[in-house]
Amino acid sequence: MNAPAKLSEIWVFLAQSPLLWLSLTLLAYLGALWLHARSGRNPMVNPVLVSVIVIVSVLLLTRTPYDTYFEGAKFVHFLIGPATVALAVPLYSQVGRLRRLWLPIGVALLVGSVAAIVSAIGIGWVLGGSHELLMSLAPKSATMPIAMGVAEKIGGLPSLAAVAAAIAGISGAIMATGLLNLLRIKEPAVRGFAVGMAAHGIGTARAIQVNETAGAFSALAMGLNGIATALLVPLIVKLMTV
Repeated sequence: MNAPAKLSEIWVFLAQSPLLWLSLTLLAYLGALWLHARSGRNPMVNPVLVSVIVIVSVLLLTRTPYDTYFEGAKFVHFLIGPATVALAVPLYSQVGRLRRLWLPIGVALLVGSVAAIVSAIGIGWVLGGSHELLMSLAPKSATMPIAMGVAEKIGGLPSLAAVAAAIAGISGAIMATGLLNLLRIKEPAVRGFAVGMAAHGIGTARAIQVNETAGAFSALAMGLNGIATALLVPLIVKLMTV
């Protein structure tokens, strides 16, 4: 048997092993973190974006179905839950400020959530998007599991909602620092809350790297916006279709 045939057989064997795809995911992210650090933490070199590019490239080159990959990497998916709960740790240190700021936080939550939903539907409609596409885009600023669930309930595609949420998170994490600096917004709590509203978990991970207070308020915004999106999207969609 020649070398290419042997390599092909070895790959077929490895591709069926869950450990391969788990290892690929972890190595891709570790490599992306290293690259991010080497770039001086440049927001353009976002670790999530780099990891996605690497993993998708490998899947395309090896013609591996996503289901096969997910079967091996689903342990990482399981860890999303504990990681999200862990975001409450920095938030706990800000309990005193939260009690004093409940009114501006509530107003910012309502305005930000409505703006995110209406702008997504509006831009999609202007560009000629189908009803299914618009319903998939509507919950894009919520964290991915919530966005997928909401999209499915209102007639959208969960898979498309997941992509929209990922794009919102990555683009928000990349653009947030420059945009907030341009607007001369310096208060860490305000910056963090804005990032969490627009870019959910991916933006929160970026906010935590920059400032602990910003990370805490970003985690708060992410959680509250997930609830607000689940409640407001069906209502706004109903009002817009009357």
